[in-house]
Amino acid sequence: MRAFFGFLPLVLTAYPALAGDPGRGQEVFKACAACHGDKPGDLGPSLIGVVGRAAGSRDDFRYSGPMERAGFIWDEAKLVAFVRDPRAVVPGTRMPFDGLADARDADDVVAWLASRK
Repeated sequence: MRAFFGFLPLVLTAYPALAGDPGRGQEVFKACAACHGDKPGDLGPSLIGVVGRAAGSRDDFRYSGPMERAGFIWDEAKLVAFVRDPRAVVPGTRMPFDGLADARDADDVVAWLASRK
């Protein structure tokens, strides 16, 4: 038993955050799908392949100036922060969404987005 507790800190530092549940994230994302679909003319950009993509970089969507100038690559941590509070991550974003208050919802949505290549 003592060996387990000695090993536990190593495990926790090797895996700093538990991954979200993509299946649950797909369900939570249904509210987002009203704007973020895969068709030209949708209110928001397609989020397929968003993890690893530069913010404001899809050619088929007209982003706000602040999003175009954001200057970062979407990784899972940045997406979770954005989904929780979009205006804190990109002040001036046009996205009319206040964010997901539940951290689990945000983690799960981002896990699902990360699975969509």
